[in-house]
Amino acid sequence: MTNVIGKPDPRLDLLLERVVDVPPELVWAAWTTPEHVKKWFTPAPWTTVDCEIDLRPGGIFRTVMRSPEGQEFPNVGCYLEIVKNRKLVWTVALAPGYRPSSQRPDNLAFTAIIALEPQGSGTKYAALVMHSDEEGRKRHEEMGFHEGWGKALDQLVAHAKKM
Repeated sequence: MTNVIGKPDPRLDLLLERVVDVPPELVWAAWTTPEHVKKWFTPAPWTTVDCEIDLRPGGIFRTVMRSPEGQEFPNVGCYLEIVKNRKLVWTVALAPGYRPSSQRPDNLAFTAIIALEPQGSGTKYAALVMHSDEEGRKRHEEMGFHEGWGKALDQLVAHAKKM
């Protein structure tokens, strides 16, 4: 997948790769349709209670995550590149319309590349999350990147199988 997402920099990037047993079209629909995103995006017991998508470069990708205690965490980002059923690039470093984003409360800005490649009847899935510095990457990893993004992917697959 490095041809689609580039060569990850282990000092700055986190990577989750897996082959899943649903086709790229269903993974794509799960990532690009608000009703679907709300079903899987946040690792349980957290939930995604709202989602807004304007699927075009410069368009909004907004989610609101709710903790088990009921606290809500809005996240607003901007799509950078869209290749239907193959590649989705978005960042929280920019607001919609490519406007520089105001500082996030957790000060964790990143750009994510989701790459999908057909593999048999399934999908080779890669999520590359790029950070501006080693501290941000380390903090994101310590927050549970691999466990959280992995659990979210499991939830996406389970949801896609019902679609």
